[in-house]
Amino acid sequence: MTRPPDDREHLRDLARLRRVRDRIDREYAQPLDVEALARGVHVSAGHLSRAFRRAYGESPYSYLMTRRIERAMALLRRGDLTVTEVCFAVGCSSLGTFSTRFTELVGVPPSTYRREAARAADMPSCVVRAATRPVRNREAPAGAPSLA
Repeated sequence: MTRPPDDREHLRDLARLRRVRDRIDREYAQPLDVEALARGVHVSAGHLSRAFRRAYGESPYSYLMTRRIERAMALLRRGDLTVTEVCFAVGCSSLGTFSTRFTELVGVPPSTYRREAARAADMPSCVVRAATRPVRNREAPAGAPSLA
């Protein structure tokens, strides 16, 4: 029994979206934009953005920035890099944009996060990761939990 053409096309779209998401997860530190991601799966940037948002609840750019901020949080917890070094290590080219997005997702600026992470170094890393996971699709609440 064969599926109707609409079902096959829907499955192809989902496979494309998974490839895009996997590429973002793998190459988050590389210069990525929606046009390049769309070219990689042979669709238009507009189609990719709409389909990605419908499937994952956020735009490809927002998903990319969330991945970058998650990695930045891990690097800042390590404590051996400056905020500027972390910014560039995760693929951001603007310290201002990085700091703004970090603050929106985490609730505190990267420098504050780094300072608080140093004080909380004796906590198990699994607890720190769970307590500090970035907030997706909305800004961090005003009373975001601190590490200390």
